[in-house]
Amino acid sequence: MESKLNQPIVDSGHHAFHGPHHTIEVPTTTVTMGANALPVKDHVLWSLFSFVYCNFCCLGFLALIFSVKSRDRKMVGDIYGAEHYSSTSKTLNIATTFLSILVFVILFGLLVAGVIRVHPH
Repeated sequence: MESKLNQPIVDSGHHAFHGPHHTIEVPTTTVTMGANALPVKDHVLWSLFSFVYCNFCCLGFLALIFSVKSRDRKMVGDIYGAEHYSSTSKTLNIATTFLSILVFVILFGLLVAGVIRVHPH
């Protein structure tokens, strides 16, 4: 952080005590942020979708837990921990989405094939 004190601000109005023109010194602060670190994706929305709609064997719930942990680590500043939890959350989201779609396709196939009947005769 740098502090710059002598940056003049010129006031062009007339003032009774300072004359027609005067300079006011305003203290400023410059904050340098690290631009080298890429933002970590925490996959919270995908995990929430997986938890609500695709929760195959509670994998969506686990993905949501790891997403929240990733977001917490990111807020604290632990980039490596956030990336680890984010990676785990992404893997769990992929697994629960794939398995839920697979179960839906299998059940639809069994329904079309006639193995499963909705209206028994």
